[in-house]
Amino acid sequence: MMTSWIEVAVALPVVTLIIVLFYRERTTRRELAECRVLLSQLSEGQRRVETADDVERFKRSQYFARIGTWDWDVDTEKLYWSEAIYGMFGYTVGEVIPSYELFCASVHPDDRAQVRAGELRCIQTGENHDEEYRVIWPDGSIHWLRETGNVVKNVHDTAIKMMGVVRDITEEKAWASQLHSLAHNDSLTGLPNRLVLEDRLSKALERARAEAARVILVFIDLNGFKDINDFYGHAAGDRVLVTTAARLKNLMRSSDTVARIGGDEFVLILEGFGQQGAQVQEEVQHLCEKILNELSVPVSIGSEQAQIGSSLGVAVFPDHAPSMDKLIHIADLAMYEAKRSGNNQYRLGLRVSPLAHAD
Repeated sequence: MMTSWIEVAVALPVVTLIIVLFYRERTTRRELAECRVLLSQLSEGQRRVETADDVERFKRSQYFARIGTWDWDVDTEKLYWSEAIYGMFGYTVGEVIPSYELFCASVHPDDRAQVRAGELRCIQTGENHDEEYRVIWPDGSIHWLRETGNVVKNVHDTAIKMMGVVRDITEEKAWASQLHSLAHNDSLTGLPNRLVLEDRLSKALERARAEAARVILVFIDLNGFKDINDFYGHAAGDRVLVTTAARLKNLMRSSDTVARIGGDEFVLILEGFGQQGAQVQEEVQHLCEKILNELSVPVSIGSEQAQIGSSLGVAVFPDHAPSMDKLIHIADLAMYEAKRSGNNQYRLGLRVSPLAHAD
């Protein structure tokens, strides 16, 4: 029951974020289209004389849409920024004189080649320019921009200018990152969730088949966790889970996976073991003893020390099962066998019969 509530609690913000992002994207597309129309009108009218109201209306539309217009003389490299763009690069209006050199210096070093290639492609082919890139502000902070534009040609069909719009998408990138995190990581511990676990396990088994290696899968269930929740409250239970996650991560190699799949259950994936069965069993014993010892250390809850035990179930590929689903099932069964055997126990899964392999 607890696991179901946790899954619902995680799913709701994910769904909410998806809806918010969908409507924000629709709004942004509309604003961007409106700004492009304004820009086109300016270009087609050859910068005709406008009233002060026209200019002010155009500036306001850029401000509220968080979109700025720019044009770049490709021969002289002179650059024009509308007032809205200065803030996107970390400057106040008039603080700097826009130039192509300043622009290039502001773009993140890792993105400069991509931006330059997009500009050259636009100039040479006439294709629309559309790039997302990072800029580094004078204070060192990093922000994301999306820039679109096209070329202006002279009577000889030679590109003389690029004109376009740029928009700050830092907030959208942050939302997308948060959405990705909620979809792939446990919200409490930050560990990979079941979705990521299964993806990584599938890839680990593919590598093991190609390299004739073994993969160790460990299921971990905490003993006495419900008592902690009931006696100290859910905040204390959360502290136990976060502490357990940190301890497991510290025990494992950077190449290993530590995941939380719900409630008080954790899973480990370890790769890179050879085909010597006896050595793998020694590795399993050594690993399980380390985990049991580490997790048996009391967790501080206020002024008290809470003791938590654990039960471990281990399955080894390909010894115990040839497929991911069967490997997970065997590790899960081994964990419950360890739990029935007492506190702080581990059990190795049973070898699958040839008939089971044939299934």
